[in-house]
Amino acid sequence: MSGAGTTAGTAPGDRLVRAGAIVFLIGAVATVATFVPFFLNAEPLPTAAYLVSMLMGAGFALALAGLFRQAAESRRQARSAR
Repeated sequence: MSGAGTTAGTAPGDRLVRAGAIVFLIGAVATVATFVPFFLNAEPLPTAAYLVSMLMGAGFALALAGLFRQAAESRRQARSAR
């Protein structure tokens, strides 16, 4: 019933998109947390907080890779249907 490499209800790349969204949200929260001390005239956060905020880009890249994987699988299925 399910295609090669897929489980019922999930397409190839779905896990990458979900993981990318989670990593992106973690990075977004860290980015907001790093800006808050500047607005409150407080002590800046340590460097680790700024490094965690870079996860936003990594999450975006993961999600984009998942979308490309879904598009490639869709294209493969369309070609095999011909």
